[in-house]
This record gives sequence, structure tokens and C-alpha cells, in this order.
Amino acid sequence: MSGKNVHEITEANFQQTVLGSDKPFLVDFWATWCGPCLAIAPHVEAIADSMSETIKVGKVNIDDHPGVAGAFGVRSIPTLIVFKGGKPVDQIVGAVPRAKLEEMVKKHA
Repeated sequence: MSGKNVHEITEANFQQTVLGSDKPFLVDFWATWCGPCLAIAPHVEAIADSMSETIKVGKVNIDDHPGVAGAFGVRSIPTLIVFKGGKPVDQIVGAVPRAKLEEMVKKHA
């Protein structure tokens, strides 16, 4: 994981970091062995950098933190969920073009 505006989300910090965020929060559920996850990662990082004033972005490695993924019914990766006010408000499953991700995020930013 890289990107200065991309937070590492764990089971230990999920509640405070994501659900307690003062801004909408885009969470990317991914794994190191997932090709589509690696393909979409640059888009996620670009959104984190270009929209850092209005949204926060983080990644959950589902192999390291399966409890978080299970709590939100993540069955396929990549799954990207926007949380706002401590609740999931939108999601995309699968590798999609950056424009589609930006469109989803902008609706909630």
C-alpha cells in the first residue's frame, strides 16, 4: 500500500478512523493476490490525492483484517464502500474506471 493520503485501515482502528471520520471515507477492501485490486489501486490513490480536502481514503487488506470485511458483507474484491456519518452509503464491486469511482465519491463528498 502506498500514497500519502491513503490510510491503512485495521480491525483495531476501523471504528475511530472510518466510522468516526468528520469527512466521507472511501474504503478499498483488497488483497495482495488480487489482480483487479492491484489494477484499481492507482485510481484509489489518485482520488485520495486529488480529493483530500473533501474525502478520506483507506485500504483494508482482507487477509489481515477479515473481521472488517465480514462485518460489511464483503464477498468479492475489490469492493469499495463510501462511509458517511458512520454508515455505508454507496459501494462498487470490481475494478472499474477511475471516472466511475470519482462519480460515486463526488455524490457523497
